[in-house]
Amino acid sequence: MGMNVSRQVDLAENEYLKRFVGRDHVPAYNDDFWNSFLQYHINLPTNSQEQLSLDSRLESLCQSFIAHNLSSGNFGSLVNVFLVKVSELLALSDAESTVHIWQAFNALFIIRCLVKYMIETGSEYQLLQHFEALPVQSQDDADVEQGSEAVTVAVTGETRTALAKLIDGTKFETFLEALVNIIVVIPVKEFTYHLHLEAVNCLIVLLSVSQFTQQGTEKSTIFRTIYKCQHANTLMSALLHFLSRMTQVPATMFGFGSGGSFVFGIAESLWSILTFARKQPDVLTAHDLPAAFKDHYPLANQSLLLILILTNHYTTKDNPYRVSLFGCADSQGAADSSASSKEPEQAVTFKIDFSSLYNTLCRIVTIDQTTLLLYLLLHRNQRFYKYVMAQQNLQQLVIPILQTLYNAPDSTSHHIYMSLIVLLILSEDDNFNKSVHEIILKNITWYTERSISEISLGGLLILVVIRTIQYNMLKMRDKYLHTNCLAALANMSGQFRSLHPYVAQRLVSLFETLAKKHARLDQQLRQPAVAANGDAAAAVVVPIVAGSNPDDMDLSVLEEVLRMVLEI
Repeated sequence: MGMNVSRQVDLAENEYLKRFVGRDHVPAYNDDFWNSFLQYHINLPTNSQEQLSLDSRLESLCQSFIAHNLSSGNFGSLVNVFLVKVSELLALSDAESTVHIWQAFNALFIIRCLVKYMIETGSEYQLLQHFEALPVQSQDDADVEQGSEAVTVAVTGETRTALAKLIDGTKFETFLEALVNIIVVIPVKEFTYHLHLEAVNCLIVLLSVSQFTQQGTEKSTIFRTIYKCQHANTLMSALLHFLSRMTQVPATMFGFGSGGSFVFGIAESLWSILTFARKQPDVLTAHDLPAAFKDHYPLANQSLLLILILTNHYTTKDNPYRVSLFGCADSQGAADSSASSKEPEQAVTFKIDFSSLYNTLCRIVTIDQTTLLLYLLLHRNQRFYKYVMAQQNLQQLVIPILQTLYNAPDSTSHHIYMSLIVLLILSEDDNFNKSVHEIILKNITWYTERSISEISLGGLLILVVIRTIQYNMLKMRDKYLHTNCLAALANMSGQFRSLHPYVAQRLVSLFETLAKKHARLDQQLRQPAVAANGDAAAAVVVPIVAGSNPDDMDLSVLEEVLRMVLEI
């Protein structure tokens, strides 16, 4: 591809790509070819449409690759080149490693594009075949290559030794180990940022194999290989640090303009590193927070998605990534309190600064995948739960969650559920229920039902939950959502203090509205039965057929809600 910027329109005509996907074998030690092939800068896709455009322009090249690679073995050569460059990175200084990192990134980008195509169009077995495929050449071709090799290819003894260690039938496992090493061992710096991002993206693409097959993940070689990883703790630690530190994407990539964000849609349908400075918070004040987060913090965004993918597969089996996430502890905290607690706690898997993680989650908790991670940590990690409950600035976490519920029409049902469950978990703590009424808020501009100059956080929470109940009655009609809403209010009711008059009014109005609706619906259900039998006694039949139509179900939901409201 050369040193010039490669436009997507030029890819199909590129001479190096044509040779790579052709029938002739390119040895991994052909430094002249690989150095030229991997010295390119491509305008990366910034959205799903550009990704689809890139896929369509690569279609013919990918088809040629599939047709020839099992005999040419060029994919294996590319993987070997990538592995050698990664293994050499740690021994080089920053100045020396820049070109190596650039070429390693370019090799990994090509590998990921090909892996993505093979996963989408073939089977997992075929993908692994292409990883392990060795060149098949005629004797004449072998003689010609052997005769010209000394002239055209400069081969060092060290290169041959390094490559020999890689050709042992476990190339795919070696490739996975290299991806993990990039994420865990290589420090994140401005010129390594995109290499880390590409390694995370490549793991996500490999895990997407479950979306294109009927077999369970327990039978997947890719999944079994990833989930038997011996470095689950260090990998999960690195990913959580990427999220916590929220390093902003550099303005340039290997000295070139990055051409926009580096985000791919497939992740939407995996030690502590260096300390980073906090990033500009203004970027995340945009109206479309998920888009701003993906565009400006792609490594944090993709790491978050990979954490969720790793922890939410293999949930019925021994999942080392779940164990790792649920066992992490605060690196800045005092001695583990579990020693003085009668309740046994999990062993510490790794340590991370809970303060940094908490502040990051507060900033982006209105994004649905962040809410899911917050739920997992609060529900399964007792150390993090205790840390959150001890915070004095709980409004930083609670207010964004309330905004998500307040803007329910703009949120998915899953996001609403997770937000309510997080509130339910928080409301199980008596100190939380007491402290929310001691935190006074002023000028809540996003609450437009009524202008309130001053209200407690607890009062605002009650108002938003009541509004969510009313929205559910009108739109969603989900009994379990009601249950979560009212369970949170019931947990808090014992600590209600100094409620704003408007809050008390809304509680009474809620019961009044529900009672009227119950009476009206009950009357509607009784009238047809009375008319059909000509006798009021026919009303006794109604409970027997309850649930046979939507109105019966609505009545059942209303009765349950009224009972719970009376308990508050």
